[in-house]
Amino acid sequence: MPGGRLTQQERQQIALGLADGLPYAEIARRLDRPTSTVTREVMRNGGPTAYRADLAHRATERRAHRRRPASPGESQAAPQPHGRDAAAVVEYEETFTTVLMASGLPRMTARVLTCLYISDAGSLTAPELARHLQVSPASISKAIAFLESQSLVRRERDERRRDRYTVDNELFYQSTIAAARSHELLVRTAREGVAVLGRDTPAAARLENIARFLDFLGESMIRAAEQAREVLHTKPATASDDIP
Repeated sequence: MPGGRLTQQERQQIALGLADGLPYAEIARRLDRPTSTVTREVMRNGGPTAYRADLAHRATERRAHRRRPASPGESQAAPQPHGRDAAAVVEYEETFTTVLMASGLPRMTARVLTCLYISDAGSLTAPELARHLQVSPASISKAIAFLESQSLVRRERDERRRDRYTVDNELFYQSTIAAARSHELLVRTAREGVAVLGRDTPAAARLENIARFLDFLGESMIRAAEQAREVLHTKPATASDDIP
């Protein structure tokens, strides 16, 4: 059934699909499963290049065995504000985390960033994050340190002098600019190689092309980010706005 646990046979089909280079959406369609289910399954178990059906199945069984039975008070997802479906929010949180992992973030870092993105306040303390994710404060601290280094979160002090970790639209713009400029060292190093290897050699030509490509890409990203910056500060249209 689409809503049940993956079977060993389904995992084998996922492995075959990955070996054939099929996208997650196509593998999911063949299994009659949501794409998010296949994406999570693969990212939890080594990623697209290291996924093995037998290992994934055993790992899932071990996780299920370790998972303690929920107490009566924990049997349901926590109540959500604004009338949200609690189960749907939990599902979406895991899906968003998986997408961030696919972009290169470690799992814990992705979980913390997702938590901040989907909170209405866009701001949580370390204890709040640890409590929600059910992990140690040390795990939160390590993830936050990485996110701060990438300009993806900002540290603030609230009225009780507690550190709060915040995400906002301006931070997203700043992290995009930082990403666009992240290749500057590679560009400079590639061009140093042109002089060392001899400008008229094939190796030097390759390095110069790499430098030119990254230069163009970075400049284009910065220009596009500057032009689109106001989008991050514009209130999205609602359905009622379309009514004449």
